[in-house]
Amino acid sequence: MTSNHERVETRLIHGGDEFNKTKAVAPPIWQTSTYKAPESPEDFSALAASINPSEFYARHGNPTNKQIEDILATLEGTESAVLTSSGMGAISAVVLSQVKAGEHIVAQSSLYAATMTLLRDVLPKWNIEVSFVDQTNNGEFEAAVKPNTKLIYVETPSNPLMRLTDLAFIGKLGRARNIITVCDNTFATPLNQRPCDFGIDAVVHSATKYLGGHSDLAAGAICASKQIIDDSWKMMILLGSSLASFDAWLLLRGLRTLSLRMKQHNDNALRLAKFLESCPTIERVHFPFLESHPQHALANAQMSGCSGMMSFEMKGKTDAERFERAQRLIKRLKLAANAVSLGGVETLVVHPASMWRYHYTDEQRKAAGIESGLIRLSVGIEHIEDLIADFEQALSEG
Repeated sequence: MTSNHERVETRLIHGGDEFNKTKAVAPPIWQTSTYKAPESPEDFSALAASINPSEFYARHGNPTNKQIEDILATLEGTESAVLTSSGMGAISAVVLSQVKAGEHIVAQSSLYAATMTLLRDVLPKWNIEVSFVDQTNNGEFEAAVKPNTKLIYVETPSNPLMRLTDLAFIGKLGRARNIITVCDNTFATPLNQRPCDFGIDAVVHSATKYLGGHSDLAAGAICASKQIIDDSWKMMILLGSSLASFDAWLLLRGLRTLSLRMKQHNDNALRLAKFLESCPTIERVHFPFLESHPQHALANAQMSGCSGMMSFEMKGKTDAERFERAQRLIKRLKLAANAVSLGGVETLVVHPASMWRYHYTDEQRKAAGIESGLIRLSVGIEHIEDLIADFEQALSEG
């Protein structure tokens, strides 16, 4: 997909305009489950067999989806894109469309919990082997590759520890070994990082997060070559993870302000991270654009900003004490809400050790580096002085 608009702000407003064939300034919601067939039986047969048609059946797509897919493909610098009903719908579709029984995946050990469950617990049931490595160690990726390795899956920055993966290395490794590479770019967004610029083959997003930006929809996206998108679309259709028309309309609306929102998220997060790092009751802050972050140089090399995502760990002599202090801080916050998800205009906090009990045993959680005192923070676009004041009052109470 291509766009005549070179600057991202203009792409977000006018990208894919050709798919809105009405005279409405705000594209309509295509609230129909099916479309009238062409008069020619031959044309209808061709339409029924086509990939990702915009006017055939709701599970296959609609004109709003086409408009969004055009915008996202140009933002990520890929040939094509497809939307799904959730981030996990996107991840499942692209992974399952590219690997089969008897093949092997290399993945990093720091991942979104549901992604980890898919790779660790589900795929092995179908005789797909997955090896997990430390994403901060390029040598581990290379050493884990086998003759039957078909896919390398990465997520950077990772959820919730904000660890980075060297995208240039992964892209080069994948091309050299003829292995498909997939990157979850949800935390960074294409405004802060474009994995395909570093040779990554496919990019996935939970569009529920920053791309939508208002905590009022669920959606996912895959951006890649036309061949990978065609394969992923076929799998998405079979999995039944098509994006609903109203959520597509909300996503398009949210994308219009993405550039404005990301500037504020980036600025607010950096200032709040510096404040939290100065607090005596906080052990460490995980935010790649802090100079104290062990991968600060890599962040500067492959990212232009870090969005509103970070995590930090409370001090304490024991696990129980750190757990209690984290819970107490969350309860005392007034502006920052304790809620799942991230990437919206409002500031949200969660306690990963509690939230991900479904996906991790205590042993698995600790092995993944998710400590009892860890708090994940999604910084919103409120005034930064108000956010700092909120954390200051919550931390001052001990």
